[in-house]
Amino acid sequence: MLDQINEVFFEEANELLESLEGYLLSLEENPSDKEIISAVFRIMHTIKGSSGMFGFDAISSFTHEVESAFDTVRNGVAPVTPELIKLTLQSRDHILDMLGGNISEDESARLIDDFKQLMAPYKNASKEAASNVAPSTTVSGEAKISQNNSAPIRKTSITSQKAQEDTNPLTTWRISFTPSPTILCNGTRPSLMIKELTEMGDATVILFTKNIPVLSQIEPTTCYLAWDIILTTSQSQQEIQDVFIFLDETSIIKIEAINVSDDVTQKLGEILVNRKHISQEALDDFLSERKPIGQQLVDKHLISSESLHSALAEQEHIKKVSKQKENTQSNTPQSTTQQSIRVSSDKLDQLIDLVGELVTFNARLGQHAQMANNPTLLMLSEQSERLIIALRNNAMDMRMLPIGTIFTRFRRLVHDLSADMHKNIELVTEGAETELDKTVIEKLNDPLIHMIRNSVDHGIETREERIAKGKNPQGTVKLIAQHAGAFVLIIISDDGAGLNKDKIYKKAVDKGLIAPGTDVSDNEIYNMIFLPGFSTADKVSSVSGRGVGMDVVKKDITALNGTVSIESRPGEGTDFILKIPLTLAIIEGMLVQIGSNTFVIPLSNIQECMEFKPEHGDDGKVCSHITARGEFLPYINLREWFEITDPMPAGQQVVIVNDQDSSLGLVVDKVIGNNQTVIKPLGDLYKNVEGLSGATVLGDGSVALILDVFKLSNVVKRTEMTV
Repeated sequence: MLDQINEVFFEEANELLESLEGYLLSLEENPSDKEIISAVFRIMHTIKGSSGMFGFDAISSFTHEVESAFDTVRNGVAPVTPELIKLTLQSRDHILDMLGGNISEDESARLIDDFKQLMAPYKNASKEAASNVAPSTTVSGEAKISQNNSAPIRKTSITSQKAQEDTNPLTTWRISFTPSPTILCNGTRPSLMIKELTEMGDATVILFTKNIPVLSQIEPTTCYLAWDIILTTSQSQQEIQDVFIFLDETSIIKIEAINVSDDVTQKLGEILVNRKHISQEALDDFLSERKPIGQQLVDKHLISSESLHSALAEQEHIKKVSKQKENTQSNTPQSTTQQSIRVSSDKLDQLIDLVGELVTFNARLGQHAQMANNPTLLMLSEQSERLIIALRNNAMDMRMLPIGTIFTRFRRLVHDLSADMHKNIELVTEGAETELDKTVIEKLNDPLIHMIRNSVDHGIETREERIAKGKNPQGTVKLIAQHAGAFVLIIISDDGAGLNKDKIYKKAVDKGLIAPGTDVSDNEIYNMIFLPGFSTADKVSSVSGRGVGMDVVKKDITALNGTVSIESRPGEGTDFILKIPLTLAIIEGMLVQIGSNTFVIPLSNIQECMEFKPEHGDDGKVCSHITARGEFLPYINLREWFEITDPMPAGQQVVIVNDQDSSLGLVVDKVIGNNQTVIKPLGDLYKNVEGLSGATVLGDGSVALILDVFKLSNVVKRTEMTV
């Protein structure tokens, strides 16, 4: 259990640190942005508190120094400087290392000392500023134990907030916190969370003790308590939620905004109805009686005594806040609750696997229904198919993530590489909201790193070279994502010098890849940079020159059933265009038959199907040409390509598919129809067979191979070049 909770902490902390990197790079461009400064402070504060709560004292102690520095900046005492940004980025990397178990006390001490030296000139100014306002954490309050075994009510109030927060609108929140019974087993201390909430503003804390058993039945490691906190604060809902960010999934948190009107006499009944402890109809039945409504409801066992005391505490809190506001109009948002939960990616993978099994099962059911010719069974099969398609779409949507989740990390890469190479380069991203399957996104990280490094190193010129060419001294690398049917196009574009065709050609000749004087097209020359060990760098550096990188890009993109192409403009820049399928799990396919073999063609690639009528009859060639709708169309005869020797049918069909930049025909014996295709990987024996990308199980239990349109297109292109 403890390991699971720690895993949640590590996952959340890593996400916070990734966000922190983006904030810091944005802050470098806009050093006076108060919202970004507050966001950086809040992240450091959250990591500090949570790491301390989970027993990672070294991380908590180190993070405290960074938090203190940004507290000084947040108060307007110290400015945001390049040195502060650089030091905080180094600290972010150090915290990441510490989360991975690489705790270096020397590195922590060095960074802490650097922070202290950087903040030293502002230390006295910070003390002077603090003396001009009341301490932000001064708490005055009292503790009350109500009668009849009711819950104790503790009231705390912060006498003032920081000067710059005085003008922020105050909002009153009702926070219901029911910890998991096992929360104490992982070292989490709920009392520290309650304390942090009370430090945010004027708070009333109600403790619920009704679940505590008799002494003989108490388990020391079980938490039986729950809390209601009525909090009036200038902090946002997100900042309140951050207090609970590292809780386990079984703890229950509800955060609702309370509409505090100018009428200070809000009735107890209204509060109980708003809390859904009682219906309006039941409430009306008691309004004619003389007893206090709260006591009536308790006597009738409609609400518990603890619910009554919690509602009374809220009523008192609202009265107090309303009186303090006097004629100030409340600017309170509508009542909201958290609408999202965190789900393990492993569970999503299991869900997709189960949906895939359902798809296969439904295909078998549909086939059996057709064979039996049973109307009722056919109807149930069709209804099942509709439900499974809806389930499949929902499950796939759950796995879709915005590609911007990896775009942000490349800002740091360009930032550091630019500094190392003494170049001035800006990274511009577009289409960060474009969604891809999470498994695809995970596998795109390394290829994109290699391509961006290539653009920064080989593409963008030095500042002096750009000025001499009359170009903007600042170079630009663009990272663009956009949908294209069932694919996503990712373009890595730079405004550098473009690819040097002569240099690439000469290097290819030197390596014996082509013979001197061989006539090759521009695309062939450009694609040589993807060959293993190929590099045009004059010397080996920490970034390039070893010929390792672009061949990895080609291999990884091909493994995703995608393609990569190059467009280069001499003196203006280069574009690398990746075409990636949206998902690797379930696709819509077209079943086709060749002899006794069944294949699947991805439906997203298909333009049309037509009768195959070769102009010169069957010449037995793998690749040839036909005229389709007045256009010259190359085709590949799959019967010849896969060497299928089954008897030839009377007629054949050609399925016209689109490659990334062209069309071609795939000659088959028969087109069967649409099929939901659950993609299964090929075994090691078949994974290198050209023209196949995977397999699927059909309704009758047989296996159909999935055709790789892009690889088959390459076969046609190679054949054309050799003719």
